Amino acid sequence: MELLTGTGLWPVAIFTVIFILLVDLMHRRQRWSSRYPPGPMPWPVLDNLLQVDLDNLPYSLYKMAWKPVVVINGLEAMQEVLVTHGEDTADHPPVPIFEYLHVKPRCQGVVLASYGPEWRQQRRFSVSTLHNFGLGKKSQEEWVTKEAGHFCDAFTAHAGWSINTDTMLDKAVCNVIASVIFARRFEYEDPYLIRMLKVLEETRTEFSGFIPEVLNMFPILLRIPGLADKVFQGQKSFMAILDNLLTENRMTWDPSQPPRNLTDAFLAEIEKAKGNPESSFNDENLCVMVGDLFIAGVRPEENTGVHPAPHPSEGRVQQEMDEVMGQVQYPEMADQARMPYTNAVIHEVQRFAHIAPFNLPRITSGDTEVQNFLIPKGTNFIPNQLSMLKDETVWEKPLCFHPEHFLDAQGLFVKHEAFMPFSAGRRACLGEPLARMELFLFFTCLLQRFSFSLPNGQPRPSDHGIFAVLLAPSPYQICAVRRDQGH
Repeated sequence: MELLTGTGLWPVAIFTVIFILLVDLMHRRQRWSSRYPPGPMPWPVLDNLLQVDLDNLPYSLYKMAWKPVVVINGLEAMQEVLVTHGEDTADHPPVPIFEYLHVKPRCQGVVLASYGPEWRQQRRFSVSTLHNFGLGKKSQEEWVTKEAGHFCDAFTAHAGWSINTDTMLDKAVCNVIASVIFARRFEYEDPYLIRMLKVLEETRTEFSGFIPEVLNMFPILLRIPGLADKVFQGQKSFMAILDNLLTENRMTWDPSQPPRNLTDAFLAEIEKAKGNPESSFNDENLCVMVGDLFIAGVRPEENTGVHPAPHPSEGRVQQEMDEVMGQVQYPEMADQARMPYTNAVIHEVQRFAHIAPFNLPRITSGDTEVQNFLIPKGTNFIPNQLSMLKDETVWEKPLCFHPEHFLDAQGLFVKHEAFMPFSAGRRACLGEPLARMELFLFFTCLLQRFSFSLPNGQPRPSDHGIFAVLLAPSPYQICAVRRDQGH
């Protein structure tokens, strides 16, 4: 009973503190090397918790990790890590919430799959299948052009009114993804499409913020009955919607006919893989793969160049478009080479908006030397794309919207090597050709038909976005006026 007295508790308290400090010291041993990358000084036990910026929580939560995290900054370091040492830096660290959500061997999709044979198999399938279905080709261009027309028609119905474009953009881009996966589109007022986008937005929200970080830091909490199911309700609902769509596709699939879409091609691979328990071609992985494409494909385009807002460059873009293709002819990808200023504006929007400031966290699979620093095997690191897109040594006006960043003295388009919004190396975005096509065709279709202005009394949209996995623009209202009707 003596331990319950104040005097008796002191030895226990001292022993506990010493034990915690020794454990903490063991966790820090890999940072003793003189070649370890520099960083903010951590406190014992608390690590970098006291340095978390509560006003910028999503960016600084990584500092709370028990294991050290290296942030890769600058063009030279990024190229060295992602390209030169790509074989040792292409893996993702285990994420407890994703493991709970059934991201498991032979059922990891492609975005979150561990780097290895399974990832190579699915990456190779995705790239080749998307290419076969016209990704970057004329056939896919026709799908995107058709959808851009429907998108502009929706604007016409609201011409002159104050509108928020987020919903319409989501619907248009979702239809482009659906054309690749299911060879179908939804009408913008279709309740099924509206429901799917609502649940998709809930899914993104569930994966960001404080609660998922806490669950990843203390995965034992995932064992509390009902807790994780409540936190990730949107994700489960979204996967159920996709499962229904895949079932409909399977019912009309004819194995004897050429595949109509990516789903058909995957189903054909499942048939080939029957009897092979090690294959990643199975029904569960098909659903995960399709979910990857929707989650990764819908918001990036909606958050960048196809998000209309009034800007002084609008008039110059429209003048160039009128000279190249007039106001009647639909834009084509072939027009891009003859429209250097328009191309520069689209690239500058991607640079300035920087919708994905950070890549997904990675982990080194071997000791990696970067700019004379040594990153030990098993170290988590985050490629900071923002450090390239806003680098003062590369861009003339890094903190300003300045299309001339992509024009030479003769007004011709030039592309900087620091411009890598789709990342680089083995994990570069596999949908980059489709994204670039969407950006150009949607952007030019909108500005060919409409001029944009802010509603009376509406402040100019903020340059600071909202961080939730990706960086989205702050909500704002806009007025679209048909150019053939004047202002």
